[in-house]
Amino acid sequence: MRSLLFTLIMTLVPVSVPTLCWGLTDAEAINVSGRQRMLSQRMMKNYLMIGSEVKADEAQRQLDSAVALFEEQFLALRDYAPTAEINKQLDEVEDIWLNHRVKIISTPEKKDAPELMEENLKLLTACNDVVKAIEVHSGIASGKLVNMSGRQRMLSQKIAKTYMAMYWNVDAPTLADEFNQAIDLFDDSLTELQSSDKNDGPLKNALTRVRNQWKFSQSGFGLGDEGRYVPTVISVTTESILRKMDQITGQYEALMNADLLVAGTD
Repeated sequence: MRSLLFTLIMTLVPVSVPTLCWGLTDAEAINVSGRQRMLSQRMMKNYLMIGSEVKADEAQRQLDSAVALFEEQFLALRDYAPTAEINKQLDEVEDIWLNHRVKIISTPEKKDAPELMEENLKLLTACNDVVKAIEVHSGIASGKLVNMSGRQRMLSQKIAKTYMAMYWNVDAPTLADEFNQAIDLFDDSLTELQSSDKNDGPLKNALTRVRNQWKFSQSGFGLGDEGRYVPTVISVTTESILRKMDQITGQYEALMNADLLVAGTD
């Protein structure tokens, strides 16, 4: 099992993944469950990229890695689950995932995309419920920072996903709203993260780099309003943001683990 996990870590580019199991802390569990949210959107984005022939070979590799890692992390969260409530939330994820995973690795068809995207959002909601349940269980205030920064990873992929669907002209009338809502939430959350008094020098610098990358990405988003899509540019910029936010989430995880140690000695 360890050798399989190492292979998955090496093949999931660019996201870095910590050792997943054999005793997750609450901070690690928030990070890992938050990564499940991101993977749900990453898989759907890759499906759409393959279908619309945007960096299709790379998208296929990302899709295969994301599906495998989602499976592996789900098992790690099952091993971790400390309460009946969290297990119940994981049951709901599993109920959706068992059918969804077969569809998401099938040959992309534009006519199938709207229904699949709707199911994918249900998977995202179920994964998000797991994160929230673990954060509440932890009882540590800094868990919110791990959750929120991890959610930024998901939003980077959700933005890319909806952009690719609009580029492929998928027949889903709520796409523009979903796209704009994801952009607004990312921007608001980034501002909130930057204002946290938990931020040390490295975190402040890392968040500033994300802000700079985000400003550039926004210039690309607006081109779609003019009917000019730049899917390759959006793919590259959102991947860069994903990498940066994954590292920041790891930094917040370390802060939360330190808070957990302090709470354990009180």
